[in-house]
Amino acid sequence: MSARKRIVLILVALAVIALLWWCFQPEPVPVSVAAVQRGHLQVTIQQEGMTRVRERYIVTAPVTGSLERITLDEGEPVKRGQVLVHVNPAQSHPLDPRTRAQAEAQVAEAEAAYDFAQAELKRLTPLYERDDISRSDFDQARTAAERARAGLAAARAVLSAAEGRVRDAGRVPVTAPVDGRVLTIERESAGPVAAGTPLLAIGDPQALEVAVDVLSTDAVSIAPGMRVWLDRWGGPELLEARVRRIEPAAFTKVSALGVEEQRVWVILDIVSPLEQWQNLGDGYRVEASFVLWEAADVLQVPGSAVFREQGQWVVFVVEGDIARKRQVEIGRRGGLNVQILKGLAEGEQVITHPDDAIADGVAVVLR
Repeated sequence: MSARKRIVLILVALAVIALLWWCFQPEPVPVSVAAVQRGHLQVTIQQEGMTRVRERYIVTAPVTGSLERITLDEGEPVKRGQVLVHVNPAQSHPLDPRTRAQAEAQVAEAEAAYDFAQAELKRLTPLYERDDISRSDFDQARTAAERARAGLAAARAVLSAAEGRVRDAGRVPVTAPVDGRVLTIERESAGPVAAGTPLLAIGDPQALEVAVDVLSTDAVSIAPGMRVWLDRWGGPELLEARVRRIEPAAFTKVSALGVEEQRVWVILDIVSPLEQWQNLGDGYRVEASFVLWEAADVLQVPGSAVFREQGQWVVFVVEGDIARKRQVEIGRRGGLNVQILKGLAEGEQVITHPDDAIADGVAVVLR
């Protein structure tokens, strides 16, 4: 065989070997990548909240009797001292000596209850003004004082009837305690009513606060003055709020999955200009993002690119068309991104959502 034929046969054999090697090579794995970059990063806690009028006044029936029909509408403005409705007290009848003695004892008991309720309200008022107690505790004290006042008035009326001094009392006006708007009407129709029965609620719908219940494990990371962003409230832009108060006691709430959770009320004040959220009303839903930490120039990657392996955080970096496994040190976790403290440089490409087909040295191709 001539030398030329041998060379041709060798070349053909090499070509066949190269073709077979190429055919048996694994195909590159399609991957999605993201660049390691610097930017703003926030660490937040997100929970749903609800707006509510900051100062809500419950107007109750001052005496037992017949309530006249409430002609006001919800949302209607009212002035302090304005007559909202009248109550016609029940007719009194003279009582026998035994019942009169009982009436005198009831008056003494009602006076003691009234004095205690007034003293308690006086004690709690400065605490509420300093945000040392919750609004619900203050409202309960104020309601108790109103009921005690109404109870004392009723007890004295019974005693007066026993002494023969009262026959037919006139209409008793129910007035607005503050300027504001009618928020809700609890009892619109005329009819019998007992002293202390809630009739309507009054407040200023533009003096709103936001109440958010968070897990107790998250509440320990929240502090007064912390910035909060309000989203999904119906407007086109985020609203800024600040934490005013974290309630001192937690409560138990059953989640949608049936799990009992300890949760804490956090109260926010909206600090964005009123014209941005003037269409918000009482009881509207919002989504609150509490900003626990933020920085402007943070090296970061998508959280889906980082995973644990043998107690270490690792990523897959694309070098040319090869995936290379690399250990990294991470810092803060934001909503979607993770801070990188060590192991990566700005501009490198990392594989997002790596699956079992990705390994160190595997050829990859971008999707």
